[in-house]
Amino acid sequence: MDGFNELDKHPSHPLWKLVLEQFDDMLVKILLVCVVISFALAYFDGHEDGGNLDITAYVEPLVILTILILNAIVGVWQESNAERALEALKEMQSEHAKVLRNGVYVNDLPARELVPGDIVELRVGDRVPADMRVALLKTSTFRVEQSSLTGESAPVNKTHHKIQQEDVELQGKECVCFAGTTVVNGSCICIVISTGMDTEIGKIQAQIQEAAMQDEDTPLKKKLDQFGEWLTIVIGVICLVVWIINYKYFLSWEIINGFPRNVKFSFEKCTYYFKIAVALAVAAIPEGLPAVITTCLALGTRKMAQKNAIVRKLPSVETLGCTTVICSDKTGTLTTNQMAVMEMIAMGDKAGSFRDYYVDGTTYDPSDGKVVGLGKKLDTNLTTIAEIASICNDSGIAAVSTEAGVAFSGHQFRAIGMPTEAALKVDLFL
Repeated sequence: MDGFNELDKHPSHPLWKLVLEQFDDMLVKILLVCVVISFALAYFDGHEDGGNLDITAYVEPLVILTILILNAIVGVWQESNAERALEALKEMQSEHAKVLRNGVYVNDLPARELVPGDIVELRVGDRVPADMRVALLKTSTFRVEQSSLTGESAPVNKTHHKIQQEDVELQGKECVCFAGTTVVNGSCICIVISTGMDTEIGKIQAQIQEAAMQDEDTPLKKKLDQFGEWLTIVIGVICLVVWIINYKYFLSWEIINGFPRNVKFSFEKCTYYFKIAVALAVAAIPEGLPAVITTCLALGTRKMAQKNAIVRKLPSVETLGCTTVICSDKTGTLTTNQMAVMEMIAMGDKAGSFRDYYVDGTTYDPSDGKVVGLGKKLDTNLTTIAEIASICNDSGIAAVSTEAGVAFSGHQFRAIGMPTEAALKVDLFL
């Protein structure tokens, strides 16, 4: 046994490490040095003036320090949200399964206790708890919705026949049910072949974790690092030149017989001109740049979060803004992967006549829309339509934990079963 049938927990970064990562930037390091030097200059200037230290002397270093702290807070908050978002894959796993143990089916066996070789019964509305091989079909058709793996919205017909090709994509493995997918039609008996991180969804999580460990610098971060390196060199050279130019004010000597004599050195004046050079360096550093960049990126991240798009790294917002072409799957990405009834047609009062009823609403929420033109009482034709839509239907409207249907989760209803059948059943409640 290789452990429980569950995905590995993503190793979270400790808080102190997240904080240190926010200061791993050339420009931020320069500003930290400026903060220390500014505090030192303000302190020594206060003592030279008689020891009267005023809080106004520390305004500049305090402002820079506040900007850096706010920058770190925003970065840590964003990283924490992204870490929690990576745990969303675990929610795709089923909690219980109907498993054959000791010749008897156990209806509520914890899915984490499944092992390869277990015999499991799958029914409409069940979420597949592990990768399984279909052994026996109990209905004429058995369909599974596996858009979470393949991106294809159309349910896939599963069969117990062996695949002839060895190397085939996930969509073509018609005899295998994958963990995290949902049964939308029929029932069958399966044999568990893979559990935990050995499943296809486990491989996806492993790829996500590997990608998170190999983050590459964005174009913005590369340019900022390059700017910080050049700024450090230029400022360092200028300060050194300014300090050397004024050497005659703190260092003097006489040339006697070709050798310097009577060398005079003033430590006080040397320190004074060094402070001038340092002050020039502090003034040359754009301390407002990190604040502006962080604020702009944070605003972009907030707008994307309102659209249910989680940004793991703040600089990724700028990279996305530079993107000119995006190749994307349509279903579930550009569309909601939901079906909705738009119009009902029933027989009229006279032979050969028809009546149209238009339906409002585009979600599985029964309170989202209404049937336009519907009277208070249903006639025979509309009653027959409602009966057919209800009886010839494997979907339902109930909680996921109880039975198949449309489940409420995160302020949105989602279909358990065929999307078309769920749309018809929702239409009955309008």
